Amino acid sequence: MPRDTQQQKSLTRRAAIIGGGQVLLTGALAARLYQLQVFDRDRYRLMADENRINLRFLVPPRGRIFDRFGVELANNRQNYRVVIVPEETADIDATLTAIATLIEVGDGDRHRALRDAKRKHAFVPVVVRANLNWDEMARIEVAIPELPGVAIEQGLLRNYPYGQTAAHVLGYVAAVSEKELTGDPLLELPDFRIGKAGIEKSQDLKLRGAAGTSQVEVNAYGRAVREIARNEGQPGQDVVLGLDAAMQDYVTKRCSAEQSISCVLLDVITGDVLALVSSPSYDPMLFSAGLSQAIWQDLSTDPRNPLSNKAIAGLYPPGSTFKPVVALAALESGAITADTPITCPGYLELGDATFHCWQHGGHGTLHLHDAIKKSCDVFFYETARRWRTKQVMLRCKQIGARTQFGRPSQVSATFPGQAIMKKWSHRLPRRLSEQLLALIIHLIPQTAWHVARATRYRTDTQAQSSAQ
Repeated sequence: MPRDTQQQKSLTRRAAIIGGGQVLLTGALAARLYQLQVFDRDRYRLMADENRINLRFLVPPRGRIFDRFGVELANNRQNYRVVIVPEETADIDATLTAIATLIEVGDGDRHRALRDAKRKHAFVPVVVRANLNWDEMARIEVAIPELPGVAIEQGLLRNYPYGQTAAHVLGYVAAVSEKELTGDPLLELPDFRIGKAGIEKSQDLKLRGAAGTSQVEVNAYGRAVREIARNEGQPGQDVVLGLDAAMQDYVTKRCSAEQSISCVLLDVITGDVLALVSSPSYDPMLFSAGLSQAIWQDLSTDPRNPLSNKAIAGLYPPGSTFKPVVALAALESGAITADTPITCPGYLELGDATFHCWQHGGHGTLHLHDAIKKSCDVFFYETARRWRTKQVMLRCKQIGARTQFGRPSQVSATFPGQAIMKKWSHRLPRRLSEQLLALIIHLIPQTAWHVARATRYRTDTQAQSSAQ
């Protein structure tokens, strides 16, 4: 009997210990649940929402570019593209073949679509072909009931109504390269394009705008269920140029007869560019829509350099356009006055060298006004002998021979300095060294600095332009 009592006490003690442990465990669980449900409610609600709601960036419409009269030089047009959702089609290969019977699908498009389908989740749409015209889009839309998993998506594509006519002025947009990524999530969007040349590049930040956002509810697999909220963002600012679209078109047609040529027309009062043509040119839409390797090869290997803006990126002798600089420097130094007479016999001898005027018989005795009017070479050769070289160099810098004027790819002017004088001074008597340098400044090849200085563009919003 005592033995049974002892066993009963032992069992009772064990039951009490187990019961107490259960009570403590239940209490701890209840306290933890209370903490999660009450004290940490806001924190976990936020975490749940972040898992349930995806914030996606939307590409903002790029700002437009206008000429001085409000004619659109660059805008955005609707871009239709056909996509496939892999999980909704039984055989992607067969679906691509069916699409190819309706519209043109190149081998590159087909290869890219199959590659993307393998890399991405099965519910993520894969682009088959972009930049569909209206007829192609309509053919796909009609056949969609027979093409499971196929859909038409709509976006914006940069458009240049004047095509090659203003390509070197406007430049072009293209996809962001890895080197251009700055951490801005907008730059990582597959449809986003940035300016790569011309106005599109120099005014890129203004033209970009601010990204929009879309809050999308997703399930556990990351598939979009519904859109909760949408903010379209802010479109890019419009830019107004000093260019005249009609004049640009006219000059382009006049230059089309030449194999390689550049031409710049300026407003002599304001210095605005009315037309700037570099021929041959290229179609900026090729870059906007996506350049094929074959087309890039043709453009980059063309000996006429269609991608180079010859008006601002080429080095040329300035010729007689440099004579006003000589005149200004001479007038400021007091070497001559507007009424100083200089006789042109048709040549000028300097050391053992003879420099000829374009008028073989000479122009006779001239004053500055007539010398500029008749572009007399000897008058300015003789004028160059009468002032110091520092004066003309100072005048070059003041006018803008080395001044950048806001265009990407502009080449700085080159003109001689003391280094060239020292290089050549031992070949001539000392008294002729500085005169020689002065003449070299007039004669050697330089960039078209006179064009570079005056070729500026106006950048205003459309409202500002209208107010002016």
